[in-house]
Amino acid sequence: MPIDKSKITKEMMEKAEQCKTADDLVALAKANGITLTKEEADAYLAEMDNMELDEEALDKVAGGYNGRGSCSEVVITSCTVYP
Repeated sequence: MPIDKSKITKEMMEKAEQCKTADDLVALAKANGITLTKEEADAYLAEMDNMELDEEALDKVAGGYNGRGSCSEVVITSCTVYP
């Protein structure tokens, strides 16, 4: 049964991302009134394990992007600022 995504809050997603096992995720869902099977939880966790960020997302996570410019990778030695 598909999950009603309108019931999922940001806080619930953050907690779900911290779950290490399918059983943990099923318990979290149940505590929030959502029915989730172990198979669905396994699939979600597998998807999260295989998720890769693109270069722009990595820059934002690493703090190397401020929306106006970009910084060099790995060791920040210089930044370019755009007007």
